[in-house]
Amino acid sequence: MACPTFGYHVPMLKLVVLCLSAVLLASAAELPSRKYLNLAAIKTMVAAAESEAQKQNVQVTICIMDESGNLLFLQKADGATLNTIQFAQKKAKYAAIYGRPSATAEDALKSGNLGVLVYPDGFPNRGGLPIQVDGKTIGAVACSGAASEVDEAISRAAINALLK
Repeated sequence: MACPTFGYHVPMLKLVVLCLSAVLLASAAELPSRKYLNLAAIKTMVAAAESEAQKQNVQVTICIMDESGNLLFLQKADGATLNTIQFAQKKAKYAAIYGRPSATAEDALKSGNLGVLVYPDGFPNRGGLPIQVDGKTIGAVACSGAASEVDEAISRAAINALLK
């Protein structure tokens, strides 16, 4: 014998549960997706950077970071000095976190803005570039060991190889 109070509510309850389940499944299917630097992308960028460094006849350290400034790849050429390891990391971290070239901080400092010297993870030295896809920064690449303009050109070659 069905409960006289709830007997006619059971079909409605089933319908409500079904609708709520459909809403939950639909919202789970619409999770955002994001681009990221996988191993294949990193290898493509490194090969291009190495090739450009060889064309320029320079020995550099190459650094690639994710959008949060976490190290994904670091390689010091045999002829690059030890200080280039930290320089490349600082340039890449600035470009990743701020989403703009490290040259931006260099230019600001040259124009008299001393504030860039105290920005968190600021590094006013050319050579670090953000990697941007669909207007979003997904990482950064930086080189150190040559003249700053050459470092930046090598970083640019790496990004161009990835985004071609």
